Amino acid sequence: MTVALTIAKADIAARAHALGFDAFGVASAREPWPAGARLEHFIADGRHGDMDWLAREAHRRSHPQQLWPEAKSVIIVGQSYAPDDDPMTLLAEQDKGVVSAYAARRDYHDVVKGKLKQLAQWLAHASGEEVKVFVDTAPLMEKPLAERAGIGWQGKHTNLVSREHGSWLFLGAILTAAEFEPDAPHQERCGSCRACLDVCPTDAFPAPFQLDARKCLAYLSIEHHGQIPRAYRAPMGNRIFGCDDCLAVCPWNKFAAASAEVKLQARSDLIAPRLEDLVRLGDADFRQKFSGSPIKRIGRGRFVRNVLIAIGNSGEPALAAEAERLLDDAEPEVRGAAVWALSRLKGRAELSAAAARRMAESDPDVLAEWRAALGEAA
Repeated sequence: MTVALTIAKADIAARAHALGFDAFGVASAREPWPAGARLEHFIADGRHGDMDWLAREAHRRSHPQQLWPEAKSVIIVGQSYAPDDDPMTLLAEQDKGVVSAYAARRDYHDVVKGKLKQLAQWLAHASGEEVKVFVDTAPLMEKPLAERAGIGWQGKHTNLVSREHGSWLFLGAILTAAEFEPDAPHQERCGSCRACLDVCPTDAFPAPFQLDARKCLAYLSIEHHGQIPRAYRAPMGNRIFGCDDCLAVCPWNKFAAASAEVKLQARSDLIAPRLEDLVRLGDADFRQKFSGSPIKRIGRGRFVRNVLIAIGNSGEPALAAEAERLLDDAEPEVRGAAVWALSRLKGRAELSAAAARRMAESDPDVLAEWRAALGEAA
């Protein structure tokens, strides 16, 4: 017979900080909460875009106990990924790509989950109760839980904001059948500030505390399949994976410090990498370069599509040859983006000549790109 050990919430917090987590809090897994209703409205309005898994799992996301009925408490931890410099400055280097700060590091799923499993195993042994670990890959809404656990609040950009860590926190959660005193929920402290709303290049926030993912450059460059909608290509600028604008302008970032966690230090080769180098990546090169990176998950096709959009926005005629080379790529996503990039860097006569050599194109989306580029009716 297993005897449950006595354990205090302070003991769990101390263990979490010893493992390198920067934030810690506890929320009740039993209490009702409004996050489920907000998700329903988000999906009903179609603001989830191509993320069909959100709609499929909406019921399981509506409350932690829908995921695991035996859960009584939720342990929430946060890991800072505050960048050393302002990511916004990189937007001016148009011949280079901008990778979201979180993706310029080792995949946070691996880093956070590894430490969270250690904490969970210790908690299970010390409490004698079952636990379950979650890091962004299961239908659990960590941000509302982190707000309820007192770690921060969901800001007007819908991301978590912390007084100590700004808008730069990775979150992880442990559901436990043990019950601990919950922390007081954090109060919203955005005040009259709307910097995150005003900086958005695509006006993706229909109202404060609401996001339309279909307009969000982070969603479009990562989750969206196929061609990027034409209205959002120029606003993408040189953002090739994600968009940090709404996070980077948050005034609370002035208190954030870069993590001392070695595994979360930014990779130097992903800070303003040259577009010319990235667009030449074949599939094997892509997988090798982004091994251990969240970028690997979107695949070479979508990534090079994004790089070609950046090339089209670069104003660098020297990069036109890179776009033209990819007009014959095996991936339709790449070919279509190459057409658009070339149309931004070459004159109509050169574009027409390139089109004439590719009369065998059969993909309807790529054909639409050619018609639009040549000024014909789509």
